[in-house]
Amino acid sequence: FNNLPTKPKKLGIQVFENYDLAELSNYIDWTQFFSTWQLAGKFPAILEDEIVGKEAKKLYKDAKALLQQVIDENWLEARAVIGIFPANASTDDDIEVYANDERTEVKAVLKNLRQQRKKAPGQPNLALTDFLAPKDSGVQDFIGSFAVATGFGIEEHVKRFEADQDDYNAILLKALADRFAEAFAECMHLRMRKEFWGYAADENLDNNDLIKEEYK
Repeated sequence: FNNLPTKPKKLGIQVFENYDLAELSNYIDWTQFFSTWQLAGKFPAILEDEIVGKEAKKLYKDAKALLQQVIDENWLEARAVIGIFPANASTDDDIEVYANDERTEVKAVLKNLRQQRKKAPGQPNLALTDFLAPKDSGVQDFIGSFAVATGFGIEEHVKRFEADQDDYNAILLKALADRFAEAFAECMHLRMRKEFWGYAADENLDNNDLIKEEYK
């Protein structure tokens, strides 16, 4: 191993409640938002598209207005749980997760499925296990995970729209909540890299780079 794993700045579990929606809005992938409405094209170019541009502009204007209302009036609650743990690959497919950095107690064993599709000769069918140092290498490695959700509180607002026979805004709100969840995952992943784990503390990417997965 020429590059030893970076020891995380903070091990264990952290819980986040009422995460700032305004912050999360900066990570929204609008291209996928338009795809939900079956409008094909990359944002922001889609707004000027000869075929769907007019409809895309109207939808974007409506979405931004509702998005601001959701943020200003706290319609949704975003919650997350993240964890970083000492871990090593124990077999070809398994990962041992340890209770502490002494690594004397196995907290859990993660069973990993390898890629199943046929590949060209010489190309391996990878599993997550391949990205951790083997236990018998003596290299201390780690694994991180996170779960996010942003739909808490959405039901009353969807029901209100539906009671007013406003299916458009009901669907629009659901689509925004979906985008918030994806944005939250992007945000937590970034904070993992730069802050909680810290293996890419100097990373400086814009949202387009994040969407393209240009990070380490």
